Formats: sequence, C-alpha cells, structure tokens
Amino acid sequence: MLKKVLIANRGEIAVRIIRACAELGIRSVAIYTEPDRYGLHVKRADESYSLGDDPLAGYLDPQRIVNLAKQVGCDAIHPGYGFLSENARFAELCEHQGITFVGPKSSVIARMGDKTQARKSMQAAGVPVTPGSDGNLDNLEDALAVAEEIGYPVMLKATSGGGGRGIRRCDSANELKSHYPRVISEATKAFGSAEVFLEKCIVNPRHIEAQVLADSQGNVIHLFERDCSIQRRNQKLIEIAPSPQITPEQRNYIGELAIRAAKAVGYENAGTVEFLVTGNQVYFMEMNTRVQVEHTITEQITGVDIVQEQLRIASGRPLRYEQQDIRHQGYAIQFRINAEDPKNNFLPSFGRVTHYFAPGGPGVRVDTAIFTGYDIPPYYDSTCLKLIVWALNWEDAIARGQRALDDMRLHGIRTTGHYYQQILAHPDFQKGQFNTSFVPDHPELLDYSVKRHPSEIALVLASAIAAHAGW
Repeated sequence: MLKKVLIANRGEIAVRIIRACAELGIRSVAIYTEPDRYGLHVKRADESYSLGDDPLAGYLDPQRIVNLAKQVGCDAIHPGYGFLSENARFAELCEHQGITFVGPKSSVIARMGDKTQARKSMQAAGVPVTPGSDGNLDNLEDALAVAEEIGYPVMLKATSGGGGRGIRRCDSANELKSHYPRVISEATKAFGSAEVFLEKCIVNPRHIEAQVLADSQGNVIHLFERDCSIQRRNQKLIEIAPSPQITPEQRNYIGELAIRAAKAVGYENAGTVEFLVTGNQVYFMEMNTRVQVEHTITEQITGVDIVQEQLRIASGRPLRYEQQDIRHQGYAIQFRINAEDPKNNFLPSFGRVTHYFAPGGPGVRVDTAIFTGYDIPPYYDSTCLKLIVWALNWEDAIARGQRALDDMRLHGIRTTGHYYQQILAHPDFQKGQFNTSFVPDHPELLDYSVKRHPSEIALVLASAIAAHAGW
C-alpha cells in the first residue's frame, strides 16, 4: 500500500482524498497558494506546503509539484479533478521520477484527451460514436464540407477540450462560419491547441455516463451509470444515480460499452465513459481519465468508496470486486451548490461566508471545504459545496433533496440552492422526464422569490446588536 500521498489539488476534493488516505493509513500532504493558506484541506492534511503567492501558478506547475513530492518523501500524487488531473505531461513526469500517479498511464491520458484519437479508438473497439469528421479539421472549408455531408445542426469542438469549454452548436453554414474562429481562439487560450473537429449534434439527448474501475491485472468493472442531463451551457448542475429514465436493458448495455471502452485503451484506475442517449441510440462522447465531481452519488448507491479504490489500484492491488458483486440500491442526487446568482445570469458571487449550517439527517451527505468566516476566492471554480441525498425510491429522493436544500443555511453569498428547489418541484423532473435542454427550456424557473428564513433574520439582528454593543 502507498505510504505518503501528495494531493495536487485544493478545496473539497482535496479534503475528500485526505479522508480516504486517513482510513487507509496513508499519510497525506497538501499544497496551497496564498489565497488557500487557511483552507480546510491545509488544516486537515498531515503536512502542508506553500507554492507561493500566485493563486494559480503553483497548482498548474507539474514540475514543481513533482519536485516537492520527491523532496518531502511522497511515493504518490493524487491529482483530484481539474487543474492537472488530465495533464499527460504531469503523469509522465511522475512516471520518470518514480512517483506513482493515482490515475491511468500518461499515454492513455494523452490518447483519450485527444477527442479525435478517442473517437478512433472507440470505433475500433465497436463502441458507437456520433457521425463526424474523421480527424482534426484543417480549415473552415473542410468544416463546411463535413457539415454539409452529415447535416445540421453540428457541434464544433476543441480536440483537447473539456469542462464544457471550446464547444459551439452550429445550426447553419453561417453559424459555423461565425463560430469557427471563436472556437479556435478559445481552444488556443484554454487548452494550448488550435485543433478542432466536428460531429453531428444529437438534439436534446440525455447525458448518461458510466463509472468504471480497472486494475493493473486487466480486470475492469462498471459501477452503473449517472444521469447528468440537468446542465447549463454544458456545465453539470444536478446529477443522479442511477438514471430514472433508462431501462434495465439500456443500463446493462451502457455498462458493457464502458467496460469495452476501458479495455480498448488499456485503462487503469477510476474513469468515466460519457454517452449521449436518444431513444434507443447510445453514442460515445468522451472519457474522463480522473475521478469525477459526481463520484459521490455512485458511492451512495453501490457502497463502493471510489477514492479508496483509486489508492488501492495505484498501489498495485487487484480489484476487490467482480462485476457480479456490484449492486445498486435506491437513488442518489447531487446538487452542485455554486457561488453564483441564478437570477442575475448566474453571475459569480464570491466573498465571505458569514454563516454556514450544513444540512443533515438520514441519507444526507455534504462534501465541502467551506466554513463560517471562509472567504470564497474569485480565482477558482465557483462550486462551494456538494449536497448529496439518497433514498430507496425516486419520489423519496426528491423529497429528501427538497428538505435538505431547505435545511441548508449559507449566508453572505448568493448560491444556486433556491434554483434547484424550483427544478425539483417541476412535474417533468419529478416524472424523470428530462434531457440536456431542460434548463434552457424552462427559464420561468428562474422567476422565484427568496423568503428570508427566521434564522437569517435572527442572525442579522444578532450581528447588529453585537456591532452596537462593540462586541
């Protein structure tokens, strides 16, 4: 088993990994830049080291992180998600320095990070992909020719893209002409590559992804699927496991496709294969070569600690489970509580958390790194906590989600919590009938009013009295 792991990340996912290390008897090492000096992951780790004043540079410097890991005696690095988690050079540096990278090999990251290579790998393995360009597009004329052949609408995508960036839907030749230079520019700035490709746009699909685990002995299993269709501008908001809107036959088929995809590229560790589903058609979209933000809901329905399994696999141990051992029970829903104002076009709402009270009770889990008095910095992702609920059936899971969202007290910033309550109350969501167009198709859900809870009023009064008394 690994002895000492440096966590090349911050915030709630760093805290999550620290907890898994503690349960396995592994020593944890945190890194931080100046805005995170008082962060929870810094306090919870066994050791913590500063990477300087710049908010981002340290988290994005693979050589410096690997050097630090060597210097402090770490035998592994866990990248979490975001930052360098899907950076093939980072994994390669670890390999060259004899540091275990908690994830797949660098060659696999590079292969699956290149969307055109990933498509070709899946086609060779018999995994269905959407019609599109055979490789990267050389110019706008090529893009127009491919679009004419497969028919509009089409999706223009950055080859190295991810996280909803570097992607545009084009409904006509004029839109493709307009978006082409914009995607090139965005891809170059965000991913350091101007390469783009094109594929058929599947209109109003369901976004379904399958969690896989694979060890170094060639064993691969899936942990069923998650439904990530509730999203805004390709950014996931609410995730559900298992999907309430696919059949058992589709569930088995998607799981088999995910295993086939992982085996085709020699995958190792935890990964997620993402699909677009329309009717009975299932199309490969991409593979995320890291732990997902929404891994929590899979843990809730299967009882498998995915982060612990990552660490065990990285230690060279075989999977503890065979496919027939994996069962799912009930439904889990994850809400990404973002520091954003939904009523103001989801404008970021960074600042000090003046009061935070976590929801609790049966079937409620909160993954976060915030606390009362914490200053949410403007340099990172806007997610401030993940609220997860579980219940034996879909109706009870929704009711528990509504109750937990109402329980939560998070003052000082605006969040997406109240907006999610509107989504849960919608009849289509309650019937499990939604797709990726749900959020844009229901702008009326943003027309809600926020009533001040008595606890918030009492808090304001107490603060005013304290200030007046000079406390």
